[in-house]
Amino acid sequence: LEDKPIDVYNYGRMKRDFTYIDDIVEGVIRVMKKIPQASPNWDAVKADPATSFASYKVYNIGNNQPVELLRFIEVIEECLGKKAIKNFLPLQPGDVVETYADIDDLVRDTGFKPQTPIEAGIKNFVEWYKSYYKV
Repeated sequence: LEDKPIDVYNYGRMKRDFTYIDDIVEGVIRVMKKIPQASPNWDAVKADPATSFASYKVYNIGNNQPVELLRFIEVIEECLGKKAIKNFLPLQPGDVVETYADIDDLVRDTGFKPQTPIEAGIKNFVEWYKSYYKV
């Protein structure tokens, strides 16, 4: 918005799993409604981290559909009606080219899979941002 250049690492060929906030909220609500059950394999004498008396779980909530960073930037540009000034840079040491959430447990246990496409999520965010910050 301020016509400042943005650094784009790995020349924009990174892939990330962008998830719309409404999908995160829905996922959290569904997980909260799932009451933990004691694991039938729980043995207090031979405690094993893979089992538990109250088997609370950690769930990944993500879109499970990695999007290339250049596509992410392109969608923002479309929504704003202006091109970003991109400063293309190589991959940073230690960075990962592609990451995304494994949501198999979430889908199996709650039946929920985030559905908001990147285009709709960014459009909604840009509209909210412009309205909230009056830009």
